[in-house]
Amino acid sequence: MSFTPANFNVWAEIPVSNLSAGMDFYAKTTGGNLFEVEMGGDTVAFLQTENRGTGVSANLFVGEPGPSDRGPVVFLIVDGSVEEAAARCTAAGGRLLSEVVTIPPGRFVYAADPDGNRIGLFEAAKAA
Repeated sequence: MSFTPANFNVWAEIPVSNLSAGMDFYAKTTGGNLFEVEMGGDTVAFLQTENRGTGVSANLFVGEPGPSDRGPVVFLIVDGSVEEAAARCTAAGGRLLSEVVTIPPGRFVYAADPDGNRIGLFEAAKAA
């Protein structure tokens, strides 16, 4: 395999019960800024990076994360398409936890590794 991205981590997803309260907690805890944005039909809060949302970061969202247990989900950039990565995931002993989800920055699928850790397999949108 020769796939070597600048950074494998695309973003992390942190579930909260109340977006405003979550934003307040993470802002106070990290000392950083958060901002709300519409993403995939929902309002989420990005932990602001230097380039305002286009770099590696995380977001808060209201609700349960993906179709599984509670807790953060780390999204990883994949070589090729989401479908190709999903096939490699299951062949390597992982499980798919969702259908492909399309959002403005790209497409992803929730998966679990053989130990049950939830990850997002992310394919960036092609530049227009």
